[in-house]
Amino acid sequence: LLIDMIRKMTSDTVTIETDGELKAQITGGITKFNFIGIPSSDFPEMPVPDAENTLTIKANLLKEMIGKTIFAVSTSDQKPVHTGTKFIMSDDSLTMVSVDGYRLAVCTQKVEFSYENKSFIVPAKTLSEVCKLMGEGDEDVNIGIARRYGVFQLNNYTVITRLLEGDFLDYKKAVPEGYKTRVKIDVRSLFDSVERTSLIINDRFKSPVKFLFEDNKTIVTCSTALGNAYDEIICGIEGEAVEIGFNNRYVLDALRNCGCDEVYLEIGGPVSPLKMVPIQGNDFLFLLLPVRIKSE
Repeated sequence: LLIDMIRKMTSDTVTIETDGELKAQITGGITKFNFIGIPSSDFPEMPVPDAENTLTIKANLLKEMIGKTIFAVSTSDQKPVHTGTKFIMSDDSLTMVSVDGYRLAVCTQKVEFSYENKSFIVPAKTLSEVCKLMGEGDEDVNIGIARRYGVFQLNNYTVITRLLEGDFLDYKKAVPEGYKTRVKIDVRSLFDSVERTSLIINDRFKSPVKFLFEDNKTIVTCSTALGNAYDEIICGIEGEAVEIGFNNRYVLDALRNCGCDEVYLEIGGPVSPLKMVPIQGNDFLFLLLPVRIKSE
């Protein structure tokens, strides 16, 4: 309510006045709002976790890593621990992992820290708010971890969050080794193709988007009660031809957040998960579970 009041003010200056009876007046130009406040004693006490600094990381790097993983966080309360992103500190690297049961996102970067083999799980909502506070600068973000709480210190802000507890997916066991088909493809071309093909999908008419990888081209198709869609893209293919289907939104999310011009799509078969990895380096890995498609 306070935010909405201030947002609607026409003046540059806002005045807030209160009295001893909790009556408050907010004035902006000729506009006035009067309302009853709440006793400050009703405000919950802030936790003061004994969290020593665990990790210092540049804001732009942390923001990039959050962007490459937060889209795959679960929004279901079925397994609360998966509504957060896992931070894993080991081997002079920071790895962040998100999973929702249908897809997996992993991002790894070299980061200096004084701890070894430390891990913790931060709620996605906290990471989203931290991203907003970071802006576009390259200042340091200090992350302190206590037993139940995490503390993010950046600019003039201190964000205290409750950490999530539970058995997080062992992501290394979930990622299949090897592939039978490897596709080198332009990210923008594939994104635009899937977006066009998805025009006949809506809340009422749902269907997976099918991908046929063969003869150095990707054929993208979809069929719903509204009609059929067909598109194709030139690409590079190693290995066997394969046809596989996916939830269109999951494909678009992965392409939108990869931060690359080109990626490899590695596929073990029509019912095997698809791995999306960068052409150079290994800073991220996205895993998408396929949808079974009906034979025409």
